[in-house]
Amino acid sequence: MSGRTRVKICGITNVDDALAAVRYGADALGFVFYPKSPRHITPEEARKIVAELPPFVTTVGVFVDESPGDVERLLDFVGLDCAQIHGEETPEDCRIGRKVIKAIRVREGRDVERINDYLQVASAFLLDAYLPEAPGGTGRKFNWEHAARAKEFGRPVILAGGLTPENVEEAIKQVEPYAVDVSSSVEAEKGRKDHAKLRLFIERAKAALPGEGNSGRREKRKIP
Repeated sequence: MSGRTRVKICGITNVDDALAAVRYGADALGFVFYPKSPRHITPEEARKIVAELPPFVTTVGVFVDESPGDVERLLDFVGLDCAQIHGEETPEDCRIGRKVIKAIRVREGRDVERINDYLQVASAFLLDAYLPEAPGGTGRKFNWEHAARAKEFGRPVILAGGLTPENVEEAIKQVEPYAVDVSSSVEAEKGRKDHAKLRLFIERAKAALPGEGNSGRREKRKIP
């Protein structure tokens, strides 16, 4: 991997957390539009938060089994940059007028092979732990060796699932992903971030590889 590791903070529900994440160096913010998630946010609430953000921050909508038309309409309404697709969508369901991050839930090595099915429609792949009762945001870790192998498909890999301020450096050194994604481990309670944990996670992620560091805001680098 060349360049620095990007950081996406997911499950943003309020302006204070959004601005804190940006201030500490986050590259992207995620807004969850899955009604069953404890971090669910309405389009109207997300639109207000996005309007308060400074420039050069990538905004991502997280969806589960929504129709392509509904995804596109919500992205347009809120003013989001790209979609993160987390359910059982077919490749055709992922064909929208924005860049798509396809989430792949991993419990064993062969799960990574599903990337093959989405290579024509996804710009990047987010790897998360598999739990049958939840499409994502579980806070569970999976075998990072599978994530390292996923890079062989030639698309950016975003590592998620069980990352914490304590293990993010180890994860980045082992996998060297394009980006890392975190939500539950930097929360004070579900849907509310702990700003001290948030800052520590971002600082450690930025410092994980040689020559990297948290040097404040940089030019816009979108997660595809």
